[in-house]
Amino acid sequence: MKISCISVYQVTLPLEHPYRLSGGRLYFDQLDSTIVAIDTDEGIRGWGEGCPWGSTYLPAFGRGIRAGIEELVPQLLGLDPRRTDLIYRTMDTALPGHPYIKSALDMACWDILGKATGLPLCELFGGRIDQAITIQNSVPTGTPEEMIESIKRGQARGETVHTCKIGADVALDIERIKAIAAYLPPNESATFDVNRAWLVDDGMRVMNAVTDCLFYFEQPCETYEECLQLRQVTHHPIILDECVQRYGDIVRAQADNACEAIGLKINRVGGLTKAKRIRDFCVETGIRMNIEECGGSIIADTGAVHLAQSTPETHLRATWLCHEMLTVETAEGGARNQGGKTFAPDAPGLGVKPKMDVLGEAIAVYQ
Repeated sequence: MKISCISVYQVTLPLEHPYRLSGGRLYFDQLDSTIVAIDTDEGIRGWGEGCPWGSTYLPAFGRGIRAGIEELVPQLLGLDPRRTDLIYRTMDTALPGHPYIKSALDMACWDILGKATGLPLCELFGGRIDQAITIQNSVPTGTPEEMIESIKRGQARGETVHTCKIGADVALDIERIKAIAAYLPPNESATFDVNRAWLVDDGMRVMNAVTDCLFYFEQPCETYEECLQLRQVTHHPIILDECVQRYGDIVRAQADNACEAIGLKINRVGGLTKAKRIRDFCVETGIRMNIEECGGSIIADTGAVHLAQSTPETHLRATWLCHEMLTVETAEGGARNQGGKTFAPDAPGLGVKPKMDVLGEAIAVYQ
């Protein structure tokens, strides 16, 4: 089997509600998604999606994915897409770094492998674990009252785990945390995600002021070193997120006892191939994970849920379905919200059927 054609689609994904994070300094109202179709000489087509969360959240942006794919295509045409490790080594040789560019291509190759073997991706990632995957409700920065209203929208979908974006200033963050803690019923929980907005002393003041409950705090500071310093002077568990970008980052964090959990985002680490390697290390060393995408439609979400569905329940915290926040639906099927839980599809490969009328004409076709 050989790659015979690679088609690239650009889809703008409007958010149902404008979204602020990192203390409100980052604002988003739509996403720029790149959806890729890889065709083979045996008639199997694989789909993948790469969608950074805007251009201000990470060193990644939508047009960068499409420019990078143009660089990689000459090296990929004619290769066997089922050889996922070989495909990835080829991409890393042709274009060092830039992992977010490779994610959609990597996902499409896995989709082909699943369809060729008749297996859903979760079986290829180690085997389906018969567990429901918990969905996190992503709560944007706002006043305490606005954030509680966002929590209520998630509760209406059946979600009981809420990731609340904070990081504006010490007094307001303490007010938000205490208001949300007082509102939540006993069977629900909150994670407070700072998205790098705090200095170390800000984090110390907030986290050490919250003593009634034990909460996860996610990516409190900009750098790994700052997060590690904060971990050593506070008692709340810490989730590392944006600073986990490659395998070596999690190896270092485990050796330093820097965190109790990580946010494993597929697009940020370069795709399902790289994410699976990090996932396996975390399982071996006792680190919990949120396994999810940086952003995107049902296509990207479903790839992340397949990896989550093959992860032991003991090591998996939750996932996040970005497509619930969108006004555009790019595909049928996939991993859907079922009362606050989700499952990887049973169909071979990803288990999604893109809507071609939504994708429109390909903006580039390479063959």
